[in-house]
Amino acid sequence: MSDGLLGTAAPLTADVVLLLETAMGVALLFGAWLARTRRFRQHAWCQSAIVLLNLAVIVVAMTPSFRVQVLPRIPAKLGKAYYALASVHAGLGTAAELAALYLLIAAGTRLLPEKLRITRYKPWMRGVLVLWWLVLALGFSTYVRWYLPHLFR
Repeated sequence: MSDGLLGTAAPLTADVVLLLETAMGVALLFGAWLARTRRFRQHAWCQSAIVLLNLAVIVVAMTPSFRVQVLPRIPAKLGKAYYALASVHAGLGTAAELAALYLLIAAGTRLLPEKLRITRYKPWMRGVLVLWWLVLALGFSTYVRWYLPHLFR
């Protein structure tokens, strides 16, 4: 038995992060629907809130976990799925969050010089959404590999 919510070997924090990230992924799809229905102000608020909430989750929970559980074993243990999944998830997750933050600044503000702003938002936003869901799938895989080890015996 665990201290978590999902009845796995995971700590409570890991369960909360998994549930939060899943909810954020669904909320991003809802935000995309808002854009398709031309509700651009609500779309902007929805996506911006999720990007900033995700940044907080990364800083508060994911980065410390990665630093303690994975980083000290790189590169020696990178050949093991336990560490490889977490490393790929962290790398692509960092790229997704940075891209999302860039979009937030480039599309939602005038902070960037004209040269650095985006003129065609749709491909960028769709690409970041796909990348986000890939990262979410990798996060789910990492959770399963770390906290449901009996599935791999």
